[in-house]
Amino acid sequence: MDFLTDPAYDAPPVPVLPDAQELLAGLNPQQEEAVKHAGSPLLIIAGAGSGKTRVLTHRIAHLLATKRARPGEVLAITFTNKAAAEMRERIEALVGERARNMWISTFHSSCVRILRREAKTVGLNSNFSIYDSADTLRLITLVAKGLDLDPKRFAPKAIASRISALKNELIDEETYASTANYSDPFQQAVAEVYKGYAERMRQANAFDFDDLIAQVVYLFQAFPAVADSYRRRFRHVLVDEYQDTNHAQYVLVRELTGAGEDIEPAELTVVGDSDQSIYAFRGADVRNIVEFEKDYPDARTILLEQNYRSTQTILTAANAVISKNPDRPEKRLWTAEGHGAKIIGYVGENEHDEARFIANEIDRLQDTEQLRPGDVAIFYRTNAQSRSIEDLLIRVGLPYKVVGGTRFYERKEIKDALAYLRVLVNPDDVVNLRRILNEPKRGIGDRAEYAVAALAERDRLSFMEALRRAEDAPGMATRSVNSVAAFVKLIDDLTEVANGSGAAAALEAVLEQTGYLAELRQSNDPQDESRVENLAELVAVVREYERDNPEGSLGGFLEQVSLVADADQIPDAPDDEGARLAKDQGVVTLMTLHTAKGLEFPVVFLTGLEHGVFPHQRAMADAKELAEERRLAYVGLTRARQRLYLTRSESRSLWGQSQYYPASQFIEEVPADLIDWKREGSRRPAFTSQENIRASRYGGSHWGAGRATGRPVASQSTAPAAVRQGRVQPQKEVIALTVGDQVSHSSFGNGTVLSLEGAGDKTVAKVKFGVGEKRLLLRYAPLTKLD
Repeated sequence: MDFLTDPAYDAPPVPVLPDAQELLAGLNPQQEEAVKHAGSPLLIIAGAGSGKTRVLTHRIAHLLATKRARPGEVLAITFTNKAAAEMRERIEALVGERARNMWISTFHSSCVRILRREAKTVGLNSNFSIYDSADTLRLITLVAKGLDLDPKRFAPKAIASRISALKNELIDEETYASTANYSDPFQQAVAEVYKGYAERMRQANAFDFDDLIAQVVYLFQAFPAVADSYRRRFRHVLVDEYQDTNHAQYVLVRELTGAGEDIEPAELTVVGDSDQSIYAFRGADVRNIVEFEKDYPDARTILLEQNYRSTQTILTAANAVISKNPDRPEKRLWTAEGHGAKIIGYVGENEHDEARFIANEIDRLQDTEQLRPGDVAIFYRTNAQSRSIEDLLIRVGLPYKVVGGTRFYERKEIKDALAYLRVLVNPDDVVNLRRILNEPKRGIGDRAEYAVAALAERDRLSFMEALRRAEDAPGMATRSVNSVAAFVKLIDDLTEVANGSGAAAALEAVLEQTGYLAELRQSNDPQDESRVENLAELVAVVREYERDNPEGSLGGFLEQVSLVADADQIPDAPDDEGARLAKDQGVVTLMTLHTAKGLEFPVVFLTGLEHGVFPHQRAMADAKELAEERRLAYVGLTRARQRLYLTRSESRSLWGQSQYYPASQFIEEVPADLIDWKREGSRRPAFTSQENIRASRYGGSHWGAGRATGRPVASQSTAPAAVRQGRVQPQKEVIALTVGDQVSHSSFGNGTVLSLEGAGDKTVAKVKFGVGEKRLLLRYAPLTKLD
């Protein structure tokens, strides 16, 4: 596709609102230089709090103001939906509606958009599903089971992690199969599962998150004309958080900005900070930013070192810690805002004493400095460390929120409801189809499911096609055949609702017609009551999506949900009722250091600074791991704006075993004159015995996960009253129609009723509209009878 024919791209130019010189007002010399640069690739090394988003947005506005770019020629990429939304909002404030013709989105969102447009080119339907990590693991487990692999010897999670890493390195299943060492049992298992998994994904018309980027790279490399059409459109490519890119993302950027037939390379701008590269476990390669000048020899590098967030005391501490990392480009953050308060240090006798000090300090700051709970963040290295802190906060009545535990969209009832919706959009989605086959229970057990799967395998059918032919499945009992037939009919009816009535009606129909909601309401389990409330919140989310996207579809909603990133789960209100009363004051935020990146708080408590906890035990014998842990400490330190606390415990109990932990070397690396110690603890010789720090191996467990709830897209305050009480809309009266009646549909216009079948809330009408004939389930169809 040539985007020069895109109406949005060819829209008449809107008069430029900001003057080019006005866009430079208030910028420091380095920021101004970065905004104005032209003619070669640009690397902006942006230290923490150095105003990189302002530079990036003003650079885009400056491109338009100087007529070096039209809006449709700009592609701005970042990593989270939250960051993309903030960037879009700030650019819109500068250039107005012209921002709508730019692509401002995450890597994954941009790639989904490309794949939807080009799906036919790669032999897929454009309604493909997007699998999250849980869906991926479920399918890999099925494939491994089909290969009779021992799950204890070849853990599906380990295989899934390896396949993800291979995709991030752009190694497809065929390439890996030809290069794997088959004398290594694990590599052989990965090769076999990878091949089966890829085949199943194609059958399911689905992509996982790693595919989204890899497939676009393969598309561009296999179809140069397609790649050229995007190169012609995007003449300015800007990438935020470049230090977090993996190999596939790195190659994607090179493909987008490469020269094509009669096409000059696009102008590339990347922004990042190698000192904040903390996602190696996700495949991020710090070399992408460190070696940028090798990759682009004519590149210009501009260093942003002036910090607008923290006090000089905090910055000096952060500089001192990160300076111990070898082979890093020299950079020293500074501020014109003054030294500020000293860092406060505290060594607790144990984790409970450490937590008590934190709670007391927050309480004291509220009394003496009018601090709000929402101004405070407590960081820790692993989720397990939150338990003792939570216990104390509950005891003293401080409202708080844990970010990064069981998130809204990861809850079973939410995943079940979304699985139904995904099947309505893409009936070939085998993972979600098998998830809901007997959920709630409808008499289709494992034996029947495997019989249908065997039929699909034997006759090379999709799982849904096999369900429609269940009577042909080997060994299927008559009762099971009948149950499967009823399930297929249910899905067909729900599909009619989705096609005729929109996303919210489809969700309500799923919850009611499947019996899912009724089963939860009849339960005596108190947890099922909260599950009903969560489903009601999901209904509110869908309604808000429909309100904000009048032209949006069920598929569009599901895509939005699939692309929600972890960092978008930052709470703005607590869940528990007592804390809700204090919402004007906000809530104390608890999170891991990995989740904290990109955020800032007036007051930060960096906790658990013990050798073997932070730095993590894994870093003891690995220089690269230790360098990444130090970058993680640097990120934690630079989140603080005014006050910073460094705390640790002399002994810590994990998994019921109390052990002594020496101080983290990161504390020793902070200049002593910057810290005011409230309690230093006893002096004991440091040691690194693996036996004595083995408790830290279990840092990934989720203590207190029951309270660790991320927020959904919609805030509860936007939900209708009925939804806030944990209930979906009451069943509406079914419209009474007869054959020949004239009706009006909110989407299809006026039509004539051709036939009616079923009774009560199961009544289906066949209606002839100008757009064609439609079968509508009257319970949900937005129909009005015409006089």
